Amino acid sequence: MSKAAQTDQPRAAALYESAKKIYPREIDGRFAKLSKLATYALLGLFYAVPWLMWDERQAFLFDLPARKFYLLGLTLWPQDFIYLAWLLMMAAFTLFFVTALAGRLWCGFACPQTVWTEAFIWMEQWTEGTRSQRMKLDEAPWSWNKLRRKGSKQFLWIAFSLWTGFTFVGYFMPIRQLGVDIAALNVGGWTLFWGLFYGFATYGNAGYMREQVCKYMCPYARFQSAMFDKDTLIISYDETRGEPRGGRKRSVDRQKEGLGDCIDCTLCVQVCPTGIDIRDGLQYDCIACAACIDACDSVMDKMDYPRGLVRYTTEHSMEGKTSRVLRPRMIVYAALLAILMTALITSMVTRTPVILDVIRDRNTLYRELPGDVIENSYTVKIINQSNDARSFRLSVAGVPGLTLDGADEVTVDGGDVLSQPVRARTHRDNAYGIMNITFSVTAADDESVVVIEESRFLGPTP
Repeated sequence: MSKAAQTDQPRAAALYESAKKIYPREIDGRFAKLSKLATYALLGLFYAVPWLMWDERQAFLFDLPARKFYLLGLTLWPQDFIYLAWLLMMAAFTLFFVTALAGRLWCGFACPQTVWTEAFIWMEQWTEGTRSQRMKLDEAPWSWNKLRRKGSKQFLWIAFSLWTGFTFVGYFMPIRQLGVDIAALNVGGWTLFWGLFYGFATYGNAGYMREQVCKYMCPYARFQSAMFDKDTLIISYDETRGEPRGGRKRSVDRQKEGLGDCIDCTLCVQVCPTGIDIRDGLQYDCIACAACIDACDSVMDKMDYPRGLVRYTTEHSMEGKTSRVLRPRMIVYAALLAILMTALITSMVTRTPVILDVIRDRNTLYRELPGDVIENSYTVKIINQSNDARSFRLSVAGVPGLTLDGADEVTVDGGDVLSQPVRARTHRDNAYGIMNITFSVTAADDESVVVIEESRFLGPTP
């Protein structure tokens, strides 16, 4: 067997081994503080937003049964689906822009997996202690102390997961009513299912799977390198400065001993939530949380060495070259973002607050009425997208002498749909074959709000 094959055997076997549990060490520093701030802010927004009110209704509510999305004072309908596509594209290009600029900054500070995992680790530290205490507790036989600590952790995890599931469902149905229904044990099957499902997903992903989600389930780790270049900010170990590594006392002159700045304390590995060694170079497992930077800086301070052995930098900077922030891919991403944002804002500003839909009665081609009158039947649907009730005038044009029989002025409640049957009539001399006509709706209080919908009028064949 060749040496290459012998070397590959342990690597292949490692793929089938059970993943060892990672015990991230507690660390304090500038990036750790930033991570905590991001976690507090993002979790606070997630749990607080469903409770916000706007004009006696929930400010943010995705009412799927009613097919209405409430965003503060804005009501969106299925016809406004294009705005969701716009937002998704903007989110994608924002992610590409940030990744090209600063690597996996999203993963390290804002990804839901990272944020909830951080919260679960805090609960684990609070109940089970520091890294060394948690490791000893797991190795110790079962006792009352171990049962108490493990049980307390599970209680907090499960309670937090259930509250997360409850909050998630609260984005799709009024959260206050949901709370009342739960208290009265009157929760529907699908509501209960999705609440428990999302709670269970939170419990499993943030409590147990953790880094496995980032390594094996998240596709972002696999294609991130396509957005990197030599000017992208990444967390790197300065090998030139740090090697050869080796332990020593603070009083030792490292230059005389032929040592680099790395004292091989492995703190950068102990604080890593994915368990990698940043000294091995950039790896797809790295989520750019910068915990290793804080750990290394603290050691450098104690050794009275300059900070930055592990730091945010670029490949060009590591090679002694000048890094460029303004480069073609950054310009392209920024331009696409600007175009999408401008188009979205323009569309939202010029958005007509009423939708008109005309459905012709297909069961009957036309009716012949006394007096040589030809009649076609329609169902007119008027959607009032504003939050207040409004009156609308309905008219029809396109055929000489065409009139409407039915309500020519209607009132539609805010955020409601009015379905109104109407009949269009004209003299037989004006009706022949298939003719195009237009229905129009005009707001009674603002004649600039006009919506036109095309339809067809059928008459006898000449």
